[in-house]
Amino acid sequence: MVTQKDIDRINELARKSKTAEGLTDEEKAEQKELRVKYINSFKESLESQLSGITIVEPDGSKHKVKKKDENSRS
Repeated sequence: MVTQKDIDRINELARKSKTAEGLTDEEKAEQKELRVKYINSFKESLESQLSGITIVEPDGSKHKVKKKDENSRS
């Protein structure tokens, strides 16, 4: 789970990367790690929200939203 502290650090590193000073190699690695953590947290949250959705078809039938199979994506 991403904390507010993590988000603040992501933003701090993003601001610093735009300065003339730039980021050190350590900071670049930290930024990449934090971004991956943030994206994964976002995906988990979205999947959780979508799992609670029920689709009602015009004929009245209902079914839950299912995760697409990775192999069936075009």
